[in-house]
Amino acid sequence: MSHPPRVVPCHSNVKPMETKGKLSAPSAERNQAAILEVLAQYAPATGTALEIASGTGQHSVAFAKQHPNIQWQPTDIIEERLTSIAVWRAEHALGNLRPPVRFDAILDPVPETQIDVVITINLLHLIGEDECWTILRKVAGALAPNGYFLFYGPFRRDTGFASEDDRDFHHKLQAMDPSIGYKEVRDMKNWIRTHGLTLVKIHDMPSNNLMWVVQKSG
Repeated sequence: MSHPPRVVPCHSNVKPMETKGKLSAPSAERNQAAILEVLAQYAPATGTALEIASGTGQHSVAFAKQHPNIQWQPTDIIEERLTSIAVWRAEHALGNLRPPVRFDAILDPVPETQIDVVITINLLHLIGEDECWTILRKVAGALAPNGYFLFYGPFRRDTGFASEDDRDFHHKLQAMDPSIGYKEVRDMKNWIRTHGLTLVKIHDMPSNNLMWVVQKSG
């Protein structure tokens, strides 16, 4: 199986900050409040959480701050991003935010099981269908009973792309790798059921994105 550019930045405005090794993405600041609002509806009072492809580390800090009784495990596969996550973590000194670990959601075993929450932001349009199936299978196996998987990003609706910008971005991705691009909502619903997960809700999010909430049966 090819190894697609699944964590290549989808926004060109990721930039270094004054602190050495610290990265910042304005898009992460823009979508953070909406993501936190949805997460608050499903996160347990206590437990463990795994973030796949944590990126700069901005979201990791925000998740841990909002849910101090959950142990958060940030991950990524790019060394530069692992460094950035570590810097963000050190600056905020959050006892429930674990050191980042290198984790390839396609190739590596899940770091632990019986996880209460798994979350990933802006990943699924950067991977192929086979890789998406692999992530769903691994998450389904790692979640605790009644645990939640939340994933955020752009998707193609049954009526088509939400905007011309979405259409253009999808075609740009496919020009890089024909196997990647926006997944269809109808397909995602079928794949979720195939992997023994239950769709709880699809939340409309800013900039035509969606936040999917799926749950493992108890």
